Amino acid sequence: MGRQIYAKTTREILKDMLLEWDIQPGQVFTVARALQWFTDRWPLLAKGSIRAHLVQASTNDPSRLHHPSTKTSDDLLFKVGPGQYRLYVAGQDPAPIRELVKGDAVQQIEQGEEQEAESDLSESEAEPGSSEFLLERDLQRYLAENLSIIEHGLRLYIDEDDVRGIEYDADGRRIDILAVDRDNSLCVIELKVSKGYDRVIGQTLRYVNWVKRELAEPGQKVRGLIICRKMSDDIRLAAAGIPGIELYEYELKVAVSKVAAMDLPQ
Repeated sequence: MGRQIYAKTTREILKDMLLEWDIQPGQVFTVARALQWFTDRWPLLAKGSIRAHLVQASTNDPSRLHHPSTKTSDDLLFKVGPGQYRLYVAGQDPAPIRELVKGDAVQQIEQGEEQEAESDLSESEAEPGSSEFLLERDLQRYLAENLSIIEHGLRLYIDEDDVRGIEYDADGRRIDILAVDRDNSLCVIELKVSKGYDRVIGQTLRYVNWVKRELAEPGQKVRGLIICRKMSDDIRLAAAGIPGIELYEYELKVAVSKVAAMDLPQ
């Protein structure tokens, strides 16, 4: 769990904000207004953490599933559009999203938000028997639960309210995985299921500098880790000489063996 800065948790402060505003059913407020309110009263709280708590409190946002600490008491808001919220109305609005139904997938793309033009068809299609994850979120989920296979002592970033570093909000964009290493350095992990291209370097550097500005404590280091199945020469050249950026390739192995048929009585 992350260090708690104030006597109250961010979860509690968010509820205080709604009470102070006296939001009425149907009234809409923006993320910008919420961030300004927190900045004026609780300036040490990171914007990313505040955004994550708005997601956690939004009953219709599938990304709240990344935060397993979500409780029924967090069912406060209903997202009406990018960066816009109103109060959740029980019995009128759809039932709150609280668990992932087996076979479904958490939607990573939200309508109207800025999208990164960094996906290729090859990254969403894996040939049968290949060593690729079918979808980036599958790779993300696996690594988030097994960070030690990347580096000994690596663990998922968790803030004071147990909001986890999966799809961590960075001013409207999402960091695939935010982790902490054994030296307490923050690690931005960007994933590509197929081939890594040089444009991901700029994306990762942007996130690294955002984390330095918004989350890192004085003197705390921030690293960037890029993981894909195969690194292109372009990305290796682009990353050469850039301190704090590390490249990793993953390998997925699946073995299938035939099972002998059961003998039946004649």
